[in-house]
Amino acid sequence: MKVNYIAALATASVLCVGLVSVFPQSSFASPCASTRPSAGVNPCASANPCASANPCASANPCASANPCASANPCASANPCASANPCASRPNPCASATPSNTTSQSAPKAYSDVNGLAIRGTDPVAYFKQSKPVQGSRQFSYEWNGTTWRFSSAENKALFVSNPEAYAPQYGGYCAQALSEGNLAPIDANAWKIVDGKLYLNYSMEVQQQWFQDIPGHIAQADANWPQILVGATAPQ
Repeated sequence: MKVNYIAALATASVLCVGLVSVFPQSSFASPCASTRPSAGVNPCASANPCASANPCASANPCASANPCASANPCASANPCASANPCASRPNPCASATPSNTTSQSAPKAYSDVNGLAIRGTDPVAYFKQSKPVQGSRQFSYEWNGTTWRFSSAENKALFVSNPEAYAPQYGGYCAQALSEGNLAPIDANAWKIVDGKLYLNYSMEVQQQWFQDIPGHIAQADANWPQILVGATAPQ
């Protein structure tokens, strides 16, 4: 096997030499012959933009004329030091607040068509008598932008001394609607006291939905209150 291999190699060498003698090297078209730079002609040698015209070599703008050396605009004449351009100019946002955040907002407490809270029901009665009791014109009290009525002078006095303790949550709007991000009126008979707080709902049917997850609905309503009033209109 070694003899055959050496013989084949010798034959190939002879053929290669013959081809070279018949076809000169200059006749071959090497793909790199015309595009590859020769050893002595470096295309970057004579056309190197940094070779003889280095902008930083002889004219370094920072070498002899450092703009920060003697004429630092912030050194002695800081334009913000004594003449703050924003100091005297009016804030364009100060008096141009979007109308939907100021001109239109639902009342903090729900009132019916007669301007009464809880449709005239005594809020203290829910706590003291465990049922809705209609209030009297004789025992009225203005608070939180609406009129509250009470069934007795005693209940009125309790409310006046601490309104937040007896007033329904979310200004008397429907607790289930609040948890859904809406404002809705209430039915005075759809009520429940949870952890010492009074909650009202739109109807007995809606209250059943609220009962399905009271803690969850309260948490959702708390997150929506009171910013839900901004840009909203009072429900009828």
